[in-house]
Amino acid sequence: MRKAKTRKGSSAAKRKQPKTVDEYLAHVSESARATLDQLRAVIRAVVPRGATEVISYGIPAFRQKRVIVWYAAFSNHCSLFPTNSVIERFKDKFRGFSTSKGTIQFPLDKPLPVALIKKLVKARIAEAESSERA
Repeated sequence: MRKAKTRKGSSAAKRKQPKTVDEYLAHVSESARATLDQLRAVIRAVVPRGATEVISYGIPAFRQKRVIVWYAAFSNHCSLFPTNSVIERFKDKFRGFSTSKGTIQFPLDKPLPVALIKKLVKARIAEAESSERA
């Protein structure tokens, strides 16, 4: 019988997917924890009062009817996932940060751009609300 192949360093191979935000947070490294806690607090300050935290795609997210944004910690950065359309709309504001299709990465050794994060989350909330009305 052959053993299933897993990629070295794959987080799925190292641990099972968390079912709650508390489970996720329990596995965040000490080096990423302060940045992730700050990112989470900034998001929480902007999302609607009734929004809840859930696990979606294996990472924490804030949800109200649908997911508003996701956030996560990695070995050398924390990421905010406000969707590709929001990233595209603000791409000129990301000097000094790595981005990909739907995420912006914040290095652990630099201060979080709180005002920018708030703008991104507010833009995502507006986008989610307008798609609900449509």
